[in-house]
Amino acid sequence: MTSTLADKIILVTGASRGIGYQAALEAARRGAHVVAVARTVGGLEELDDAIEGVGGTATLVPLDLTEFDGIDRLGQAIFERWGRLDGLVGNAASLGAITPVPHMEPKDFEKLMALNVTANYRLIRSFDLLLRQSAAGRAVFLSSSSARSARAFWGPYAASKAALEALVKSYAAEVGGVTNVRVNAFYPGAVRTAMRARAVPGENPDTLPHPSAISPMLVDMLEPGFDANRMLFNVETAALTPL
Repeated sequence: MTSTLADKIILVTGASRGIGYQAALEAARRGAHVVAVARTVGGLEELDDAIEGVGGTATLVPLDLTEFDGIDRLGQAIFERWGRLDGLVGNAASLGAITPVPHMEPKDFEKLMALNVTANYRLIRSFDLLLRQSAAGRAVFLSSSSARSARAFWGPYAASKAALEALVKSYAAEVGGVTNVRVNAFYPGAVRTAMRARAVPGENPDTLPHPSAISPMLVDMLEPGFDANRMLFNVETAALTPL
């Protein structure tokens, strides 16, 4: 196990499966103590076993991120236990329905925005001071090329990711140069996940990279030596470009 994140406290949302699971495991391999947040208790317990298997440690937090007060309570708990947060991975998201914009039910649109946008705002709101207490606070939020392509039938999901990128871009501008915090975005591209299977049901998943193949690139953006700010890393092009 490498130790580039030794003694760091790294929080990952959506950590019970897919990219979040593998990012949490990768951070643990590098020596971080992982705060793993997800709704699915069974998935979190499997992650805990995997982290223990690589010699790491984790704190499991079963939490629905749309229960926003729970995010505030989590921030308070982290402050009381560690007094800081060294890394945040905003990974949890919902695809919603792939449907014409007028056909999406208002309640479904609101649910999508609550998780993909508002929950990430609440994470920033609750963890900003904790990130500032770190010698090198790092936050990375997972977006999608849909934020810019806005293809037909992908409108609500695309809108949520575009809103998230705008939020991240503004927050990065606020902390860049005046704090030790660095804030960036990450495009994972097409990956073998349950969300991808729902989005493109006829696709052969064996043609796609496993989440474990991209997680090292994501966790690299949490390293203290990663000093870029207000940037986007696109896995498919392996390029780091301004948000």
